[in-house]
Amino acid sequence: MAQLDDMLTSDLAKGVMLGVGLAVLVPIAATAMAPMLRPMARSALKAGLIALEKGREAAAELGEMVEDVMAEVQDELRAAREEPAATPPGEAAAGNAEPQPSAQETG
Repeated sequence: MAQLDDMLTSDLAKGVMLGVGLAVLVPIAATAMAPMLRPMARSALKAGLIALEKGREAAAELGEMVEDVMAEVQDELRAAREEPAATPPGEAAAGNAEPQPSAQETG
């Protein structure tokens, strides 16, 4: 009888009994709670889909903003490239008529 008491009070026996109890009770509890769980699951999925939709909208707006900034930068670069070509060579030289001091003169 002492061996049976030791076996029933051991950690292994407690774990086995807990596992068997859960294996029996979980399906019963899930069946009983199904009418309550279904609306909660639906509302959770609905909230997830709404969040996904909002995320997609935000990503689209961000992509649009990036495209606008890229177009502005490309226009600026294009204008910067065309600007020196638009000025005649004589005017560019006249603008720099003042000699720049060398490093030896300033030091």
